[in-house]
Amino acid sequence: MIFDRLARLDLVLPLVNPPKGNYVPAVPSGNLVHAAGQVPMVDGEVVATGLVGREVDLDEATRLSRQCALSALAAVDAAVGLDRVVQVVRVVGYVASAPGFTDQDAVLDGASELFALIFGPAGRHARSAVGVPVLPLNAPVEVEVTVEFAR
Repeated sequence: MIFDRLARLDLVLPLVNPPKGNYVPAVPSGNLVHAAGQVPMVDGEVVATGLVGREVDLDEATRLSRQCALSALAAVDAAVGLDRVVQVVRVVGYVASAPGFTDQDAVLDGASELFALIFGPAGRHARSAVGVPVLPLNAPVEVEVTVEFAR
C-alpha cells in the first residue's frame, strides 16, 4: 500500500546512501527505527553544497530537505520495511546557514510535507530545525528521522 502511494505521488526511494563514516544508515530499537542524518546525495555524492541563504536559496534548500527525507525513508525501508511504518515520530533537520538566515523551519517544511503526503496523518511528527555553521561534506541540509513500526 505505501509503495502504491509512492508510485501515485511519482516518488521513488533512492538507493541507501553508503555511510561516509563509522555508523549505519538506520537502527531499529524496540518498535522505533532511528535513521541516521541524511544529506542530499545521489549515487554516493552530495548534489549541492554551501550555505543556505548564500550559495543555496530557500527554494532549493526546501527541495533538498525533501530529498534527504526520501533517503531517510530508504534507510528505514532497508532496516524494517517501509510498509511497517505506523508513525513518523520525530524529525530533526540541520541547515547550514549563512549569517542572518533564519528560515530553517521553512527549509524543513520540505521534509515534513513529504512525510504528510506519504503517510497522511501518521506523517505528522515532532520536529526540530537547527541552524548550524557547516555540515559534513559541506552539505546545505541534513535530516534525521525516527519512525515507529509495527512488529
